Amino acid sequence: MIKKLPGELWQKIKTKLPSNMNKKYAVSNLGRLASFNKSFDEDGSIIAGSSGSSYTTLNLRTGTESVTLYIHKEVAKAFLKKDSPKQKFVVHKNHNTKDNKVKNLKWVSREELTAHQQKNPKNIERINKLKERKKGMKLNLNQVKAIKNSANTYKNLAEKYNVSEMTIYRIKSGINWGHLK
Repeated sequence: MIKKLPGELWQKIKTKLPSNMNKKYAVSNLGRLASFNKSFDEDGSIIAGSSGSSYTTLNLRTGTESVTLYIHKEVAKAFLKKDSPKQKFVVHKNHNTKDNKVKNLKWVSREELTAHQQKNPKNIERINKLKERKKGMKLNLNQVKAIKNSANTYKNLAEKYNVSEMTIYRIKSGINWGHLK
């Protein structure tokens, strides 16, 4: 029997599970996960899920079938409405991927996801470290600025700076050195 917390609501997980699963699963609006056999109220129990990645997951395997469910996405499916069909991603508003409460989750489009990640403190810290990095760099700041402003072909730039065409592409598209203009 599961002890419900004040204001806690539960919904059965509707994602397609492996066909021969005996257990059923549910999520709460407070981000908790439960498993049960017959009835949620009769034999349900709270489970932790896996925390190996930065997200809490539920990894289900039976024979040849396996499914990995992301708890934040299951909470969003159960308790949040999408405003647009473009909203296919779920973000943690406070950037804490272990805080799966419904009030911390939001459906977003790819563009909104990218903008949200730019505000992530971990991402900002990583970018700041990259800005300060000097050792082990194939290109310096001035070379990267020259590449970004050059109209030469990727092949010519790669030969000139002794790097791969993929490196040039990543610089030009902003994947690498995106903080430089």
